Parts: sequence; structure tokens; C-alpha cells
Amino acid sequence: MRILLTGASGFVGARLLRALLDDGHHLVCAVRTPRASGEPRLRYVQADFSSDTGKAVWLGRLQGIDAVINTVGIFRESGRQTFAAIHTEAPRALFAACAESDSVQLVIQLSALGADDAATTPYHLSKKAADDYLATLPVASFIVQPSLIYGRGGASARFFKMLATLPLGVRFGSAPQRVQPVHVDDVVAALCALVRRVPAAETAPRARPDSYARIVRLAGPEVVSFTDYLRTLRRALGLGKLWVLPLPDFLTRSAAGMAQLVPGSLLDPDALSMLNRDNVADPALTARLLGHAPRAIGSFVTDPAAERVQAQMDWLLPVLRWSIALVWIATATVSAGLYPVADSYELLARTGIPQELRPLMLYGASALDLCFGLGILLLKRRRWLWLAQLLLIGFYTVVIALRLPEFLVHPYGPLTKNLPMLAAIWLLYQVERNPKET
Repeated sequence: MRILLTGASGFVGARLLRALLDDGHHLVCAVRTPRASGEPRLRYVQADFSSDTGKAVWLGRLQGIDAVINTVGIFRESGRQTFAAIHTEAPRALFAACAESDSVQLVIQLSALGADDAATTPYHLSKKAADDYLATLPVASFIVQPSLIYGRGGASARFFKMLATLPLGVRFGSAPQRVQPVHVDDVVAALCALVRRVPAAETAPRARPDSYARIVRLAGPEVVSFTDYLRTLRRALGLGKLWVLPLPDFLTRSAAGMAQLVPGSLLDPDALSMLNRDNVADPALTARLLGHAPRAIGSFVTDPAAERVQAQMDWLLPVLRWSIALVWIATATVSAGLYPVADSYELLARTGIPQELRPLMLYGASALDLCFGLGILLLKRRRWLWLAQLLLIGFYTVVIALRLPEFLVHPYGPLTKNLPMLAAIWLLYQVERNPKET
């Protein structure tokens, strides 16, 4: 078949692209930044879900297309990337174009379990709006609603593994929080099976009695509480028992509200609301599509040592960053006046600083320290900042060692403690090649 695939660079879409090519299909991938393809059965076209909300723009991309698979989705809004545009308006325009097309025979919409009549969050409601619209159109379609999807490289899987490796786990509130995670490879295999129109798929319920759309709920074989999910991941990563601290509902809501301010955090009030709903489904249809039982949670982790280190670094590196930031801020505060100014001037005099420049050097260095601390906390791109800190600490160390040699043998080690500080900053300089990697 000739398939238009949206979201081909995403978590599910990238894997689905390869699987569909392996099945012999021809693919047209709609992406924001098209690139050349060395594969004769693959080409890219430009599309932007944040702005392509008109039917006409999609009709031009459907010439000769037999099937359309939409895997585009976001978990948090950012700028023009809104739930309304990405989950509702652009998909509706695409689906309307599919219904009008002379060639499109099948539409597959990757939605989410929970996008139903009980939905309350903008994420689920925006998905449901597109699903409901598709169900009204005269085109054969599958509305695929997976449970929590696990896979290496997935943002949620990485976040959950990070939580599983923390010294102390947290139970967010009193709701049962039942989940039924499904592996991304099983989701991709099920989508490929739907493209092949496996007869078992016909047992899926219709979205409406008179519609052409069928709902396909995908789920793993195990229903577990969220904390048990973390415990299973922790065991698979080769770690010991997870000790869990129950967090009362009112504290959980407060924590979710604060967590949404942390860049990269997947916890916010809406995520908590979705977690408090049972995210489960009958796994029988998933098994029929796959031809075997979906993967169990205990088999999700395939490289325990590497995945454990990555998961631990996901929380250890932020702790390290915050620690270094606090050192700079504390140093700035102490230098600005908590430490006797006269004693600071005396130390500057012994390093050779003229009297008239000592206030400038003292308060200028204090301001620079404060800027370093705030920069670590606020800036997204920090590699240059780590390098500047390395140079400054190295300079301070050399000057003090030459001019104030007593600090080299001081029992509290004020100078030798620069060595682990330099090592920690060098580590952060090396790993922060791209902000998304950390």
C-alpha cells in the first residue's frame, strides 16, 4: 500500500516507519522539516500540525494515497504546539480530506486510552474530539487507544524508570491508579496488523453503531497499580526493594502544581488526574492482533546496566546542577558581606590587588558568582557557562596556591575541595551537549 504517515519522527512513528517499510509498503511521511531519503519507497513532505488546519492543504498530499496513519501527539502545550491544533484541528482537517479523497481506503488514528466520555483533561478531550469527528465520516477507520506505552527513548518510560531508581518512591494520593503498560513494539506490530486488515480486527467495537470507525484498545497483559509498575521496573533494572512514601491527596495536588514548573517534568495536575483514572483495557484484542500475548512488564528492560545508569543520571545530574548552583549563590552571599569585609580586603591585598581596586574586585566577584548560580538554574543551554566556571575556578586555584599557600595545607581543605568541584563541572560540561539529552 501507499501510506501517508504523520509523526514519522516521533516515538511511535519512527518505529512504525521502519516496520511498514519492512512489510513492503510505500511511505509518504509528513514532517515539519522534510529531508532527502535514500530509500526508494520512502519520501518526505512538509507538514505542520500547528498550522495545517484546513482541509485543502491536506487534499494535495493525498494524491495516490491508499491509507493514512496519524501518530502526531504532544503531552504538554508549548507555544503554537497546542492541544487544540495538534490533537483536534489539524487531524480533523486531515480526516475530512481523507473522506473526500478518491484513493484513501483506510485511516488509522493513534489516540489514547481514556479519550472517552469520562475524559476531563485537555489532553484526553482534544484527542476525543478528533476521534469523535473521524467516527462521523464515511471512511473505514481504526481509532487506536493504547494504554501507557513503554519503550527506550520514550519520554514517559524514561521518567518512570527515573522514578523507579530514586532512593525513596512516592505514592501520589489515595486513588488506585491502575495501569496496564504496553510495549511500543507491540503497539507498532498491532498497527501493522491493522494495515493488513487482520480479520481479528473486525471484532473491535464500532465507535458508533452507524459509523465506519472501530475502536481498538491496546494494553499489556498485566493490570498493576502505578507503584507496583515502578517496583517491577526497579527489579528489572537490578535494584532492590522500592520503599514508598504515601503522599496525602492535598500534598499530592500541591506537588503536581509545583512539578509542572520544572522543565521536562511529566507530572502536573492534568497528568495526576489521568493517573487517578484506571488506565486499563481487555488485552484479548491486542493478543489477537499480535498473534501472541503482549509483552509483560518484567521483560520491558532489555539492558539493565545501561538503562539503570541512564535512569539514575536523570535525577543525579539535576541534583548535581542544583548543588553547584547553591555553592555559587552561597559564595556570593558570603562574599558580599557575611564574611568580614576588612578580612576580605586583606586577602585581596596579599594577592597583589591595589587598594583602590579591592571593592570592585570583591563585589564584582560576588556579582559574578551570583550570575553563575542563577544561570545554572535558569538557562537552558549551559555548556559555555560550565566552561566559564572551569576557567574561573582554575584561575582562583592557581592564584591562591601561589599567593596564599597556607590554604593548600589548611585542615578544612578550602583549596583542595576545588578538585571535586572541577570534576563535577567537567562532567556536566561533557554531558550537556544537547539540553534534550539531560
